[in-house]
Amino acid sequence: MNRISIQKLWKLGRIDKIRNKEWERYKKRKASRLSNRNFTIIASSCTGTVMYFDLGLPYLSPTINLLIEQHDFVKMVENLEWYMNSQIVELYGDEDYPTGLLNDIKIHFKHYDSFDQAVSKWEKRKKRINWDNLFIIGTSYNGDYGVIQRFDKLPYKNKVIFSPVRYPEFKSVYYVKAFKEKWGVTTDFKNQFLMRRYLDDFDYVTFLNGTPRCGKA
Repeated sequence: MNRISIQKLWKLGRIDKIRNKEWERYKKRKASRLSNRNFTIIASSCTGTVMYFDLGLPYLSPTINLLIEQHDFVKMVENLEWYMNSQIVELYGDEDYPTGLLNDIKIHFKHYDSFDQAVSKWEKRKKRINWDNLFIIGTSYNGDYGVIQRFDKLPYKNKVIFSPVRYPEFKSVYYVKAFKEKWGVTTDFKNQFLMRRYLDDFDYVTFLNGTPRCGKA
């Protein structure tokens, strides 16, 4: 296709339609590969949220549309059942979004309009946790060695932590080159013709099917 015809297609709005249709087909193909569907993702960021969303699955997890900083997240999953039985209290700070304290864990409810809404969703989704089918997903934005070391020791079969640093000594680490380009945002779309998230470089369908170690999609 030559340059002029592409420009015409852009003007007619057809390029976006083509890209969106291909994106929907891509997600359907990805979902068709998923054999394990009744799982709970406990994630430190919106990574788990996007996995559920793009696969067309219900949120069987309280960690939806929020952020838990890496040190706090590892501490939480080290004693997950105890924290899930704790109550969240509201924090008042300088953030322009609701925040809460789960015992000693700070939760940034970045995509909620109010604290009450965030806690209501947390409590509702917490009841859906499938304790027999857990997937733990962390994000170490700066490749903190101590955090990754603790994460790798967690007693969960299915876990992965995204890192901007390669750590071949840790099986749970997945290196993300994009972290050096976009500060840890795996859920953003790449700047390219085909709609793909940075997250799509990781074969998370194979991961969610129960294969502990997986690489490129």
